[in-house]
Amino acid sequence: MFSFFTKKHFLIDHLEGFIDIHNHILPGIDDGAKSVEDSIKLIKGFNDFGVTDFICTPHIMENYYPNDPTTINKAQLLLKNGLKMNGLDHVNIDVAAEHMIDSGFEKLMDDKKMMPLAKNYLLIEMSYLQASINFNQAVSMIKQIGFHPILAHPERYAYLTSKKNIYAHYKSEGIFFQLNMLSLGALYGSTVQKTAFKLLEDQKFDFLASDVHHINHINELKNIKVKTKHKTIIESLVHNTNYHFLH
Repeated sequence: MFSFFTKKHFLIDHLEGFIDIHNHILPGIDDGAKSVEDSIKLIKGFNDFGVTDFICTPHIMENYYPNDPTTINKAQLLLKNGLKMNGLDHVNIDVAAEHMIDSGFEKLMDDKKMMPLAKNYLLIEMSYLQASINFNQAVSMIKQIGFHPILAHPERYAYLTSKKNIYAHYKSEGIFFQLNMLSLGALYGSTVQKTAFKLLEDQKFDFLASDVHHINHINELKNIKVKTKHKTIIESLVHNTNYHFLH
């Protein structure tokens, strides 16, 4: 019998055992956690719904967050010590970075200071205001050295939605797409939410991640519900993300 009511599911109920490959839980080096105490609060929040594996991805962004392997590894060590002191030895913390495609990206590549995920995947982003003028060149450079580019949260770049077939073009260029879980809720607005579900239904996403910065994001995650038809696709993204990055 037809029902006007469509069953919905809490997103977090389907994340147990998931590895979060994009987040800002490392302390004190970007716009995410400001201290080890903040990091611990976020990790405990994730633990509540079964997420204990993380690849931390602080920003590398010229003039704003000039991180490199040294600053990132130092923050990782601080967090690992904090985990031990708080009885969270079961939590696994690896590190990479979210690389802004900006005027400093080419030098970063030349200096070999990239921070890849799982050895050969590189998480990249653009400004939310406009596309990076060197984006295509950067993607070519990434692929030339044998890395696979992953575009973080493509649903959040408003200027892309008006470009016909741009997402299909990026996919044809070998760019992987990572969906922000938070885009499925109301946090970023209805336009981002609509784009996220459209790309989800079109099977454009390859990987899933939280992009959590602070405790309010954890609280937002707990409230997100999805329809059964979307739950199935999300479960496949969880599986694919774990397959490539959980070791």
